[in-house]
Amino acid sequence: MAKVNYRREAIVPNSRKDKNEGAMDKAKGRMKEAGGSITGNKDKKTEGRADQNKGTLKKKKGAAKDLLS
Repeated sequence: MAKVNYRREAIVPNSRKDKNEGAMDKAKGRMKEAGGSITGNKDKKTEGRADQNKGTLKKKKGAAKDLLS
């Protein structure tokens, strides 16, 4: 008879997941913007700002989920 291995996986609440993803997007955006500024690449700088805005929205989405739950 085969053994069954049961393992517990951490379940991350959606609100925390959104907040963490938002923080990562903001950090990624800051790096892109800084790289664009250093190299003079306006497209990369703009892309960095867009990533930062996306991160801010994700963080606010997570905060809203906390309020509603």
